[in-house]
Amino acid sequence: MTSSSSSSPSRKPLIVITGASSGIGAATARAFAELGHPLLLLARRVDRLDALGLPSTLTRAVDVTDAAALTAAVKEAEAVYGPADAIVNNAGVMLLGEVADQPAAEWDRMLDVNVRGLLNGVRAVLPGMIGRGRGTIVNVGSVAGRKGYPNHTVYVGTKFAVHAMSENLRAEVAGHGVRVTTIAPGVVETELLSHTTDEAIKADYQAYKESTDALTPEDVAAAIRYAYQAPQRVCLREIVLAATAQDS
Repeated sequence: MTSSSSSSPSRKPLIVITGASSGIGAATARAFAELGHPLLLLARRVDRLDALGLPSTLTRAVDVTDAAALTAAVKEAEAVYGPADAIVNNAGVMLLGEVADQPAAEWDRMLDVNVRGLLNGVRAVLPGMIGRGRGTIVNVGSVAGRKGYPNHTVYVGTKFAVHAMSENLRAEVAGHGVRVTTIAPGVVETELLSHTTDEAIKADYQAYKESTDALTPEDVAAAIRYAYQAPQRVCLREIVLAATAQDS
């Protein structure tokens, strides 16, 4: 487990990002680093977190399904940089397949990471945010949290859960000054598809992705940064974004 950190005080508050080793998470880390925020970056591949080379950054090899490790990492970062003002719950897996023949272990992995892992991230920061009367929780959902797609049944279920839990949580904590925002991207050029084990499904999805001029991770990171930079009294409840050419 390695880290890159600075103990000097920062004028801007701590941002926590899960799944920060690539794609949307890495782009979001770069976006907040440009704004001068100290960061806690979490992922299983800590070498890739360190390779980002961002200043005022603590990196930890944490699987979001390990609630104790996630909470411990947040406490460690807060001891260095002060209270977490935001968490971006970005860690997720997409394992496409038809329910009739998809391995049940793939269902378990999506439910564990996309739903339970997200809740672990929320729990790690929410009590402190409520106590301070401010904070922002950004949950990365998907357009697949709003409608169904072929071969996406279980993945869609997890993302519908993200959207539903986020909206209910938003209402639950609104009176405490805490914001909850759901970011719902369409097709994004990331490593997410590589997790799928069905090669035929993967090839079809890749062909569709190439036909749409897919979003870049930086496009999504810009939406996340925009939501966070709104005045604390303004909660952008949901941002849905996709390539103009994406028709579904």
